[in-house]
Amino acid sequence: MKSINRVFLLVACCTVLLTACNKADRSSPQQEMTASPAVNVADADITIHVKSALNNEPGLAGLDIAVVTTKGDVRLTGAVSSQTQIDAAICAARTSEGAHTIHNELTIKP
Repeated sequence: MKSINRVFLLVACCTVLLTACNKADRSSPQQEMTASPAVNVADADITIHVKSALNNEPGLAGLDIAVVTTKGDVRLTGAVSSQTQIDAAICAARTSEGAHTIHNELTIKP
């Protein structure tokens, strides 16, 4: 009788463990559709949006400002003439679609 109880207990424990390990698939299409649009913006698209915003900003068009995007984090590098241009570049980058964080590595030309 003890062996039957042990077998039953073992089967019950295995069933509980296997049921607990059966989690929902996190990569299902239904879950991807519920993500916010900003999360789904590709880094290349964010870079294009930031460069476009920089070129549309008065005083920044034609400046050699490099834009590199990694996982939504935007890095601005280059040399500009004044702090006003740096501030305008940061403001333009912040308003770009999909940009999460702006890293300012712009310098002022001597």
